[in-house]
Amino acid sequence: MNWKFKARIQNAISFLPSEISYEIYYRMQRNFGGLRQVTPTSRIRAGIETWKRIQDQDRSPLGKVFLEVGTGRAPLVPMAYWLMGAEKTTTIDLNPYLKPKLITDHIRYISQNKDYFLKLFGTLIDNKRFNELISFSKKTKLVLTDFLDLCKIEYIAPGDAAKSNLLDQSIDFHTSYTVFEHIPPDVLKDILKEGNRIIRKNGLFVNNIDYSDHFSQSDKSISRINFLQYSDLEWTTYANNRYMYMNRLRHDDYLTLFENSRQRILKHEPIKDQRAEELLRTNDFILNDRFRLKPKEILAIVGAWIVTEKRE
Repeated sequence: MNWKFKARIQNAISFLPSEISYEIYYRMQRNFGGLRQVTPTSRIRAGIETWKRIQDQDRSPLGKVFLEVGTGRAPLVPMAYWLMGAEKTTTIDLNPYLKPKLITDHIRYISQNKDYFLKLFGTLIDNKRFNELISFSKKTKLVLTDFLDLCKIEYIAPGDAAKSNLLDQSIDFHTSYTVFEHIPPDVLKDILKEGNRIIRKNGLFVNNIDYSDHFSQSDKSISRINFLQYSDLEWTTYANNRYMYMNRLRHDDYLTLFENSRQRILKHEPIKDQRAEELLRTNDFILNDRFRLKPKEILAIVGAWIVTEKRE
């Protein structure tokens, strides 16, 4: 789908009353967009990759308390944490996107592909919990509260990760997966400040951030850095709604953001895009002034894992 046409549709739907808007957008995604084929694999893998990065910093996630910023349609990352041995996950979302029907589809998919998911988790899986999930998937009708209770998930939506109401030093790991790019910079600062308050000593922040132009996921005619050609004013006409806001911060901006939020960067793993690198070497791709002075090697980065800890 042409990205400008998609932007117009999203903008129009976002002007509708919230409850109607959410339902129409969900039905569009389900019938024409990314929810046509439901598979939990990418989100399960995200939980596993987050878990491994915690272990890489010589911390044990077993029996620990997680916070997830940005739940999405189904709490699959928190479910993955539970399947690997987490004590509890609080997941907070600004928008109440969660859909029990999708959760049902996801856990049935896992049940139908048990061997694949056991192999995906490998030695990280808690077999007792995995078997409990498989048994749960065979129920005729999913009761959301029962699922959340099983997986030790507290779901808060609409919620504000900058004002979590959690107790001081009550979580061990503060995580997100492809969420920070959808949050305004000033709000991100507040979220990290709140994270510093609620995280325990020796806790970690683990974030996977997608810096790419998300319209490129459905319109293959544009590059993953297409939006770097537009001014902030121009860009707001396309993507300043609840469904496709993108802050367009680059890798160096995020590193500075974490450092200015009293956090120490322990590891960052930037992901570069070959097509972006090629475009940036040509004279045909005209960068907006906001990005023109940044190094090309920074602009070619389209995502990253960033692991940080609070500075004392």
